[in-house]
Amino acid sequence: MDRKHWVIAVIAVTGAALGASFLWAPQAPAPAAAPPTPLGWQAQIALLGGDGVAGNSAGKAAQTRFSDPWGLAMGGGVLFVADAGDNNRILYRGLDGAFQLLAGGMEGFADGQGSAARFNTPSGIALDAQGNLYVADTGNHAIRRITTQGQVTTLAGDGTPGFADGSGAQARFNGPMGVAVGADGRVYVADTWNDRIRVIAADGTVSTLAGGALPGWEDGQGALARFDTPTDLKFDSHGNLWVADLQNNALRTVSPAGMVSTRIGIPNGDRVLWGPMALAITHDDVVYVGERLSGRVVQLSAQGHLVAVAGNDAQRFARPAGLVLAPDGSLLLSDADAYRLHHLLPRTATTTDVPPQLGPSPDNPLPGNQGRWPLAPQRGWHEVTGTLGEVRGNFSGESRHHLHSGFDVRGDVGQIVLAIASAKVSSPASTWTLGGQAEGLSLDKLDYIHMKVGRDAGNRALDPARMQLVYDDSGKLDRVRVRRGTRFQPGDALGSINNQAHVHLAVGPSGYERNAVRLGFSNYADHVAPKIDDIALLDSNNQRLSEKVDGRLRVSRDAGGLQLVVEAWDQVDNNLPRRRLGLYSLGFQILGADGRALAGYEQPRTNIIFNRMPPQREAVKLAYAADSGITVHGSSSTRFRYVLTNTVRDGLLAGGALDPAVLAPGDYTIRVSARDFSGNEAVAGRELPLRVF
Repeated sequence: MDRKHWVIAVIAVTGAALGASFLWAPQAPAPAAAPPTPLGWQAQIALLGGDGVAGNSAGKAAQTRFSDPWGLAMGGGVLFVADAGDNNRILYRGLDGAFQLLAGGMEGFADGQGSAARFNTPSGIALDAQGNLYVADTGNHAIRRITTQGQVTTLAGDGTPGFADGSGAQARFNGPMGVAVGADGRVYVADTWNDRIRVIAADGTVSTLAGGALPGWEDGQGALARFDTPTDLKFDSHGNLWVADLQNNALRTVSPAGMVSTRIGIPNGDRVLWGPMALAITHDDVVYVGERLSGRVVQLSAQGHLVAVAGNDAQRFARPAGLVLAPDGSLLLSDADAYRLHHLLPRTATTTDVPPQLGPSPDNPLPGNQGRWPLAPQRGWHEVTGTLGEVRGNFSGESRHHLHSGFDVRGDVGQIVLAIASAKVSSPASTWTLGGQAEGLSLDKLDYIHMKVGRDAGNRALDPARMQLVYDDSGKLDRVRVRRGTRFQPGDALGSINNQAHVHLAVGPSGYERNAVRLGFSNYADHVAPKIDDIALLDSNNQRLSEKVDGRLRVSRDAGGLQLVVEAWDQVDNNLPRRRLGLYSLGFQILGADGRALAGYEQPRTNIIFNRMPPQREAVKLAYAADSGITVHGSSSTRFRYVLTNTVRDGLLAGGALDPAVLAPGDYTIRVSARDFSGNEAVAGRELPLRVF
């Protein structure tokens, strides 16, 4: 990043890194004559740190690897980063652009100097006027303070989850994630799984400012108000505390007197925010929001206008977890599930369109499952019923509703689902859709879907210490909560299969899912070559060309753009005969009358590869032609009619067509390449003879 974007400051580092004395200037208030924040701008996305591979290193941007970069804070030109996951450390980035360790580095709960201190899943961070850094130490249920000399102390909480006001270690929090410092020096806490906003006075006494005993959505004074999983806090210029109310999909404010109001979001109404998780607020009260579900960063004006400045369409972030303003008003962002930090600057007339480096790298290691399946026996054999990229319908008659994002393993209803790899929960909303067919649990890089999370077939709790069953006032099960920072080991029970009779495994964050067959499962084998049932050319009206001459399809050079549609399917060893699966890659060549490939077609044009999911919803209708999929769920076979002239691969998509006008009159053959993940290729029925007039 260009240094002109940082204020002039001095950071002195003397001695070894772990025993150094750190000096940084307090963050100066915005100048009185600061220009108004531009509205509706679109971001140029620059990489600030990380290469998309999870790791534990520090140095220049390209040399630094993060495990779970979350909270950001900035003062005196120095950027601070809470890096959770397996790293459990606080980093800082000085004016030379290099990241260095400030404190922590191993999981635990210990005060001390620099690397002698221990954290457990640090999340939100904030600076006070003296330069002290406050950390919401989520997994330790505590608020920590780091002095300008790198000394870590515990401000409140004792490492035990719970709810209690009191002084210092007498106070209890439940997975706090957000922290902010008021103008009076008091520290405010988003006590996430207590659904409350707490405040720590100068003498260390903790009190409750707002929120009640159960999650909900109510405005009102103090304890009458209700929040649902608050994750971040920021102050505006009037002293109001803004709250990212994650599960309510709302932004709330708490006045200095403790009055809670909803600023944007409507209970039981049309959703306008999609999982608000991170906040930044300008000097003139323009609010920026990082959304967990959409991967966007949106701007909310003081007048209530909402617009996305970054993260639309294919350029979505994996999980925008932390936001902070740079001195020039641009934004710094931590993308936790991509292991990257980004700088968002307003685009100008001279901005060069360079594709941003977004999302986790394809080189990021897969979870280490060592061949385990999500069902017992974990190193046995189980039937595969679905693969990445297959066409899926909905329950409203649409047969091409979405692409299948994972890997399906058949199981009995009520069968216990087991963890396949060691994992630490990173999401503050790691479960979803209680009682629904898509109910699931996210454990770091893996999602387990179609199960009763934390419950057996009789809805009894499997592991209440880690998977808490929350009941409403009437005694009805309201949700299952699994805190950020919770660890699971292979073989741990996660839930039981619901009425979908299979477990869906997804690898990677939404929009960046990778093919879970790459994990490798014991005794999984595929020696079955894909089958091609049909090859067709469709005109611009989606009508099939059918006229033949001497056994060849007649194609006019004036036909315009044509779509090449191939119906094909696959199976794996030992699957039921009716079990049709999708393919991994498809392409085509055009051969001349002599059987040689035309120029540009020496190798198949492999336009469709389901190595990674594209984030756009319309991808399913580019990958598949009409009449694909099924609308009746059960034993019916799925039809896979692939459009090979369109591109769906590497997370990207584009429309395309075959233009016969570029071909001289004569005879040609289209040869289809259709492969499964194991490398088996269809042989029979793969050629379509043409005669171009």
